[in-house]
Amino acid sequence: MMMEYKHISVLLDETIDGLKINPEGIYVDGTAGGAGHSFQIAQRLTTGRLIAIDRDPDAIKAATERLYGYSATVVQGNFSNVDKILHELGISRIDGMLLDLGVSSYQLDNAERGFSYHSDAELDMRMSREGISAKDIVNSYSYERLCRILFEYGEEKFAKSIASNIVKAREREPIETTSELAQIVKDSVPQKVRREKNPCKKTFQAIRMEVNNELGELSEALDKAFDLLNPGGRLAVITFHSLEDRLVKQRFASFAQGCTCPPEFPVCVCKKTPRAKLITRKPIEPSEAEIAANNRAHSAKLRIIEKIKD
Repeated sequence: MMMEYKHISVLLDETIDGLKINPEGIYVDGTAGGAGHSFQIAQRLTTGRLIAIDRDPDAIKAATERLYGYSATVVQGNFSNVDKILHELGISRIDGMLLDLGVSSYQLDNAERGFSYHSDAELDMRMSREGISAKDIVNSYSYERLCRILFEYGEEKFAKSIASNIVKAREREPIETTSELAQIVKDSVPQKVRREKNPCKKTFQAIRMEVNNELGELSEALDKAFDLLNPGGRLAVITFHSLEDRLVKQRFASFAQGCTCPPEFPVCVCKKTPRAKLITRKPIEPSEAEIAANNRAHSAKLRIIEKIKD
């Protein structure tokens, strides 16, 4: 029996307010999940339309049920293909788009999906349930490649020791389950670190990001979403990881940048003017009350940009 798709939407009011929804507009939720944000957008539309996208088939089922009766179309796909998805629906421009990144509560809590180090399951971590899995990565990536993803995506300072022990363990027999990987990580860090908190978080996060090509997909989606926006349209992105937040911050800054002439030029010759304005100079973070109610919100950051011109 499939467990109910439950996910608490983070920064819900702030995101919906930040999108400044036009009841007649066309909006995209690129990470529909359990349709928490999608439902709030759909409720505010009259003649407008919502396109809710998710790569997870379980999320698609939940979102389809929740958005029944609203002006909403639910599509299984990857938000980095938003241009193709909208083209197939006959849509060329949109008035707003939302991305709520990271892994959903449902995916973490549903042990069989293999995202969590708290319960034993097959090593999987595929949001779409297709393609390369976590098991493939830990059993086939070279020591150097494992080191790189643990260090870059997980910011794991014990990356070398963990990668080395993964390679040693798989030489004996393949690493098949989340608990096997969790034990290798625990055995690879000093006892003091193990006592302070569960040391598996960074390794599991890094492997999940690699499995789902999360930074690559995000980079592609940001450019496509911005191009699809009508002038006056807004793009809102919620991140849970410093690498994602840095990518969003830098990309938004590039959209909002005007003149690119060297500072020593007396007058502007490039004639570039900003294509967007930053609605959030600094990211919006959850309140203490929201974090108390949902601990998974603690690292969330919301950034919003508004398009000025094509």
